Amino acid sequence: MKLDIVCVGKLKEKYLLEGIQEYSKRLSKYCKMQIIEIADEKTKDGASANEENIIKQKEGEKILRAIKENSYIVALDLKGEMLTSEQFADFIQKRGLNRDSYITFIIGGSLGISKDVLSKAHYTLCFSKMTFPHQLFRVMVTEQIYRAYRINLGEPYHK
Repeated sequence: MKLDIVCVGKLKEKYLLEGIQEYSKRLSKYCKMQIIEIADEKTKDGASANEENIIKQKEGEKILRAIKENSYIVALDLKGEMLTSEQFADFIQKRGLNRDSYITFIIGGSLGISKDVLSKAHYTLCFSKMTFPHQLFRVMVTEQIYRAYRINLGEPYHK
């Protein structure tokens, strides 16, 4: 299976980069994963709702261009369905059984994901009703994907 994580913004923090590298290394024996960074649009302080929508729209256009054709698109959004780690593992496994051999996870920028991207998503997933920095969330997503593979193969890790 091939997995893309398309995310807005460039990751700069060394400790987060190290976390991503560690889980990417661990995942390499289970799947082929790549992280695609999309340049974020600058948001001025006190931006109006209309200005924020324009920014999300611009970021959304870049996200859509980065998605591979025939990819199963999973948008990570607060309005999505919440799953346990076991349910997420089952979700990943079913994608493979349904011949959805390419999954793209979308992590929006600080303003979220545009309506255009959400409308193209095959599934919308929510990890938590809490708000996390989108840079940290990349580590969380890669860790949960790794955990899903370990669960599906009955390997020790999940407790």
